[in-house]
Amino acid sequence: MKDKTFIDTNIFVYLFSTEENKKRDICIDELDKYLRITSTQIFNETSNVWFKKYNLDANTIKKYLDNIERICDEVLCIDRKTINYALDLKARYGYSYYDCLMLASALESSCDILLTEDMSDGQVIENKLKIVNPFKNGENL
Repeated sequence: MKDKTFIDTNIFVYLFSTEENKKRDICIDELDKYLRITSTQIFNETSNVWFKKYNLDANTIKKYLDNIERICDEVLCIDRKTINYALDLKARYGYSYYDCLMLASALESSCDILLTEDMSDGQVIENKLKIVNPFKNGENL
């Protein structure tokens, strides 16, 4: 059985990258291993990166988001309970608020893994959620 895994913004950005071929290939391989969960927060963050860093137009971003929605097993919506949980996690773990919002979403949906390059690889949050950096062994990326 595949682990239920929350997917962070950077994984989706690399998945559609035409510049980061090695990271894109790693993302494709990694995503095949898991049940894929994300949230509307990640849709917003990813859209922002594509606008700011890659100058993509709105129609292209909409198509990319449609593809993300298709490959994900679940897309979560953020509610007030999740926000409160994120605030508690921020106090305990010290990550940025938005990282804690992602952690809260992952924990609330009973994910086993958070796939990201932005947090401490191997750290376990709340004795339940393991942070995994899929690029940690790719020194030549």
